[in-house]
Amino acid sequence: MAKVSRRLQELQKKVEQRAYQPLEALTLLKETATAKFAESAEAHIRLGIDPKYTDQQLRTTVALPKGTGQLIRVAVIARGEKVTEASNSGADVAGSEELIEDIQKGMMDFDVLVATPDMMPQVAKLGRLLGPRGLMPSPKGGTVTFDVAQAISEFKAGKLEFRADKTGIVHVMFGKAAFSAEDLLINLKALQDTIDRNRPSGAKGRYWRSVYVSATMGPSIEVDISALRDVKLDAA
Repeated sequence: MAKVSRRLQELQKKVEQRAYQPLEALTLLKETATAKFAESAEAHIRLGIDPKYTDQQLRTTVALPKGTGQLIRVAVIARGEKVTEASNSGADVAGSEELIEDIQKGMMDFDVLVATPDMMPQVAKLGRLLGPRGLMPSPKGGTVTFDVAQAISEFKAGKLEFRADKTGIVHVMFGKAAFSAEDLLINLKALQDTIDRNRPSGAKGRYWRSVYVSATMGPSIEVDISALRDVKLDAA
């Protein structure tokens, strides 16, 4: 059993065993982000789905209005003019078969991999390497497209791909603990809206089971699900 540090024990004392109002929870998240590095804000959402059934799987993207707070490195696998277009649009790495070979040799200097549809037969050979890391391009994730310029722009601006794991839990980083509580709420609300819009067709009964937020090294804080879904944000 992992030993809980004294720092975390002290932080856990600040968290009551109840569901917090969204803004209150995010304010507390910021207060409990005391590690010696810039912690991320994480959401852990248990859904009433069983992903072993194809009609109960959730895999999609969310555009975080306030960004991720991270520098996102985008690699693009394409052919011909699309490689040049990707490079000119801000791709950190762009190439064709030679990039596939580099990845096979262990080059993983990217956070998002975009591929054009015509390259997917070759990219498929990277499945065992990229799949476990969540980097395999997919149409649902917006990472298989001929519009590489738009994809690069969106992912660098704060678009994230996420999925429910095999237990039906979604784990998503939705900003930095250094963000204001209001900006974190805007991002969390965007995530909630996206999960609701993409409810799997086979999901029956109560869809939302629990929502917890935390800083990277902080304690878990439960968020009142109904209150989060009822949040109304001014269009800005």
